[in-house]
Amino acid sequence: MKALAFQEHGGLDKLRYQDVADPTIGAGDVLVRVRATALNHLDLFVREGLPGLTLPLPFWTGCDIAGDVAQVGAAVRDVVAVGARVAVNPNLSCGRCEYCGRGEHSMCVKYGILGEHTHGGLAEYVKVDARHVLALPAAVSYEDAAAFILVNMTAWRMLVTQARLRAGEDLLILGVGGGVSSTAVQIGKLCGARVWVTSSSDDKLERARALGADECINYAKDDWVKVIGQKTGRRGVDVILENVGAATWKGAIRSVAKGGRIVTCGATSGPIAETDIRLVFWKQLSIIGSTMANDAEFNTVMGQLFAGRLRAIVDTVMPLRDGVEAQRRLAEGKQFGKIVLTP
Repeated sequence: MKALAFQEHGGLDKLRYQDVADPTIGAGDVLVRVRATALNHLDLFVREGLPGLTLPLPFWTGCDIAGDVAQVGAAVRDVVAVGARVAVNPNLSCGRCEYCGRGEHSMCVKYGILGEHTHGGLAEYVKVDARHVLALPAAVSYEDAAAFILVNMTAWRMLVTQARLRAGEDLLILGVGGGVSSTAVQIGKLCGARVWVTSSSDDKLERARALGADECINYAKDDWVKVIGQKTGRRGVDVILENVGAATWKGAIRSVAKGGRIVTCGATSGPIAETDIRLVFWKQLSIIGSTMANDAEFNTVMGQLFAGRLRAIVDTVMPLRDGVEAQRRLAEGKQFGKIVLTP
């Protein structure tokens, strides 16, 4: 089969649209013919190389996958049939540890992500645990399903489960335009919050406003920390969704209200940031980490898509063979929403 693979870690020059070995499924697996895969920053990080992560080369990433079941393992009974349209839950968990026993699969002691720790969906076929495919309604396109999965799993857990965002609260989303931050706008509105967003692009701010954002700040033109302070009477916001990291962390600590919550899932601008501990205890802040979602949250948020209460945010759809240019667009931050690749 064809895959967008690399033989060694490094830059975009290491990626090749090339022939690779077909996946071989186990008794409890299904083989999915990939119809669409969305990109994440994780695709860039894995290709460049992550400390401590050793992968079988050649390797191909791709966590957000939708397609058709092409083959089922011998032990798969009454779960899914050949030809079924499916969306893929990218969680990899052991199912046996204390965290899995509590239903917290993203805390599993052996937790991994399909496309990061095993070969992913930037290929014509992918091997998936049969328990991790979800029937995809005919009304939902493969492209929309792929664009929706990982970012909505992440944003839903961040805002609904971890931060417990409530109606009437102020939510600040830093760096709107990326997948998690863009979809968090509509999740925030679904929760009944007043949503603030920042970006250096007026175009991205307008697109965020179309999704329901109430307050839009261009940080290239204005000091976003001062603007929030002025507009809230120095109170600050109740919840901050943070996935930028070093560049915004200090400002986030200053901008959150007393008793507020900062929930973080990433650090695209760098992982080491300054924290004024005095502000943490004086303002009685909660700093909450969040990774992906558990299986129940996956099913819940996909149900929101199927019911039409949330929608996929697609920036661009491109052929898989053009995956190098697609990853370049992502790396340069030109997208709003998800870049989707189709074999």
